[in-house]
Amino acid sequence: MQTPKTNDKILEIARSILASDGLNAVSFDEIARRLGKSKQAVLYWFPTKRDLLAAMLQPWLEAEADVAVGSVAHTHQRDEAIVAFVRALAAFHLSDLNRFRMMYLLPQTIAPGSQGARDTRPFERIYPVTGKIYGALAAHLGGDERSARREAVAIHAAVLGLVVMFGLAAGLKDPLKHTENELVEALAAQLSGTSKPASE
Repeated sequence: MQTPKTNDKILEIARSILASDGLNAVSFDEIARRLGKSKQAVLYWFPTKRDLLAAMLQPWLEAEADVAVGSVAHTHQRDEAIVAFVRALAAFHLSDLNRFRMMYLLPQTIAPGSQGARDTRPFERIYPVTGKIYGALAAHLGGDERSARREAVAIHAAVLGLVVMFGLAAGLKDPLKHTENELVEALAAQLSGTSKPASE
């Protein structure tokens, strides 16, 4: 069995710290301690926290993109594609709210003045992945390419907003009045323009 590379071990440790203690606890010193190597060994692979965060996010975003592409692959109508996309992306994120928080909420906590906060290079390899998410749906929306892509971004954002609501409810231990399925179906119906939520 092949021994994991140092950078993979670093990412595994960082994800573990992030899941248990939050972003503020993810420090190069703590990663180095758990890794059993020097801080310089960690910085060799990930010079800034932004580099580290980008590397942590990419596999999750790639998984989300695969779900997005698969959801619309066999749809033929605009409304059918929107409903399939909303259902699939909501299911993906609602199945693991901790992963969702790490993907979409924790990156917002990097302070504007922090090391590397204005450096977009670490995220350049992520942009094509998010483009894949929007492109998959936009191809089924009709109209000109720019408008379709803008609409796809808005639909994706609406799904993320719904997941945020469930994440807040779970975090506060105050369940929403409506079930996940009811709200996902209501959102799909609204975004697709159907008069009532599509049946399962």
